[in-house]
Amino acid sequence: MAIAIIRTFIIYFIMVVSMRVMGKRQLGELEPAELVVAVLISDIAAGPLNDLGTPLLYGLAPIFTLVFCEVMLSAIVLKSRLIRNVVSGSPSIIIENGRLLPREMKRNRYTIDEMMEHLRKNGVESLASVKYAILETDGTLSTMLYAAESPATPKQMNIVVPEAGMPVVVISDGSVVSEGLKKLGLNRYWLADRLSETGHGSANEVFLMTVDTSGTVYTITREVI
Repeated sequence: MAIAIIRTFIIYFIMVVSMRVMGKRQLGELEPAELVVAVLISDIAAGPLNDLGTPLLYGLAPIFTLVFCEVMLSAIVLKSRLIRNVVSGSPSIIIENGRLLPREMKRNRYTIDEMMEHLRKNGVESLASVKYAILETDGTLSTMLYAAESPATPKQMNIVVPEAGMPVVVISDGSVVSEGLKKLGLNRYWLADRLSETGHGSANEVFLMTVDTSGTVYTITREVI
């Protein structure tokens, strides 16, 4: 039993490191080659866990090989547009100048139901408002609306809007994040004053507090269970 637990910990750690090395993508955003590697790694890792008689190295060696191949392929893809198109594919225009292109949909085996679902997820109410719709290589649909259908921006309305700074967490679940305070050039005395202003006696009463680079403080009180 102890051997099985140790093997599991080792393979889990190797899997996490391997996926981290491969890059920061969500499962739904993986390119075809990356998805294949992820599936293969999962299948290979299951071997040593299911059969304790199999040497652990027999499972780790293929994993390291696949990760190495993926990293090398990524480096090559960055330098070669031709290989990038072969491995990752290229985006397809599904709607162009408001006109639906059934040939592109058929070539990508992309159904009308899938397109309508993606349009709804993009907040598009009417197909007539779409000027361009592009099926990306990860399967998502990017849409560009006609100018008359697009929401007006403050710039178009000649409204001056102050720039929002990037929020930095200074309190997380009742604990002070010293790195956040240091990044903003603040200290615990400043934090104590802000807590007092918001009616909190200590950081333990705060679930989340963020401060952006413009000085705006956002606070969520911790619920008492």
